[in-house]
Formats: sequence, C-alpha cells, structure tokens
Amino acid sequence: MANFFKEFGTGLTAYGKAVEIIYSKGLWWFFLFPVLLNVLLFFGGFAAVDYLTEVTKNWVFGLINNENATYFGAAYVQGVLSGFIWVVLKILFFFIFAYIGGFIVIVLMSPVFSILSEKTEAILTGNSYPFDADQLMRDIARGVLIATRNLFIELGYIVGVFVLSFIPIIGQLGAIFLFFVSAYFYGFSFMDYTIERQKYSVKQSVQFIRQHKGIAVANGVLFSLFMLIPFCGVTLAGFVSIISVVAATISTQKVLLEEKK
Repeated sequence: MANFFKEFGTGLTAYGKAVEIIYSKGLWWFFLFPVLLNVLLFFGGFAAVDYLTEVTKNWVFGLINNENATYFGAAYVQGVLSGFIWVVLKILFFFIFAYIGGFIVIVLMSPVFSILSEKTEAILTGNSYPFDADQLMRDIARGVLIATRNLFIELGYIVGVFVLSFIPIIGQLGAIFLFFVSAYFYGFSFMDYTIERQKYSVKQSVQFIRQHKGIAVANGVLFSLFMLIPFCGVTLAGFVSIISVVAATISTQKVLLEEKK
C-alpha cells in the first residue's frame, strides 16, 4: 500500500512537468485535435440522434398506423410523439456518452496519443523513432484493443457494483470505487503507448500496470474528474487527455528507467 501511494504521488507530480513540456517544447498544437474531435462528436451525435429519431418514429407510427389516421388531432399526436421520441433518444445519448464517452475519446484520439507519447519520449530521453506507417497502424489497433478490453472489464465492475448497491454502506461506497476503477483503466490506456514501444505484449503490459497501479490511477484521475462534469465533461476531457498522455509518458519512463537500474 505504501508503494501505491508513493507511485500515486509520482503520477500526480508528472502533470506539472507535462504542462511545462507541452508549452516549452511546442506540443501545444496537439490541443487542436480535441477541438476537431468535439466538432465531429457534436455534429455526428446530433446527426445520429436525428436519424434514429426518424427511424424510431416511422416504426412507432407503423405500429399504431397513425400516418394514415384521419381522426381530429392526428397531426398533433404525430408532433407530440415525434418530440417525445427525440427527447428520449437525446437523453439516452447523453447517458450512454456519460458512461462510455471517455473510451470513445481514447479510441478516436488513439493515433494522436501514439504520436504525442512518442514525441514526449524523444524530448525526455532523446530516443527518436522514424515514421513507420505500418507501426502507427499497429499502435492504433493496439490502443483500440486496450480501450475496448478495459471498457468491457469496467462494465463488469459497474454491473457488480449495481448488484451490491442494494446492500447498505457497500452500495454507498460503490460510486467512489467505480471512480477509481475508471481512473485506473484510463491511466492504463495512456501508459500503454509508452510500454508498447518497449516491445511489451498486451499481456506483459497488463502485468506491468498491475504492478504500478498507483501511477495508472494517478494518470487517469484528472481525466475521470472531468468526465464527471455534466454535459460538457467529454468535451473538456478531450483537452485533459493531451496532458494525461504526456504525464503518463513521463511517469512510465521514470519507472522503466528505475527498473533498468
């Protein structure tokens, strides 16, 4: 436990250095990618909701045969139903995004994170990696695999906590537990870009991060905090993720260097 808190402190300290590196070493332009991501999610999300609304509306109207109705107020009923369906799907969209939005950000930003982590390592150690399109695609695929794996494991924890939530005290602590579980898995994804360059397999990466849970939780805790902000959490978390990836690279490099010694 003592080692956990020591490494947690190491992970948190890395955030200060991460901000310094981002602005002193010209990595600030990576913040442009969350802007593009937010535009994509905003318009893509609304387009998806509008499309699903239309499909659902046609399905519901087909069931009740309301499109061919001739009774007084049929048009009004159609309008009310359309509005109700739109609102329900919009709320559902926000709830889904609240639970898995962080992983959506990590998956879509995976190519950016891979390059950013590589550039950060070059600044820290002088190690440079020539551009390799095949390697980049493998890094992206691995990032998506890790994020997907972590999402399903976290969903398992969510289901378990939901079942236990009916037990007094244990249920009340469930939300706090899930917050740190999320932080761990977010940190896992941010750290893996550095670990992968050490030629660790996914299994070896899992073992490495389990041994350094404190750093993983610290690397993901800020991202998790921003994800809790209603409505704009995912929007802001995209910007925080840039800092988190740099911080994860810094702290992971420190651990790897200590282990080599």
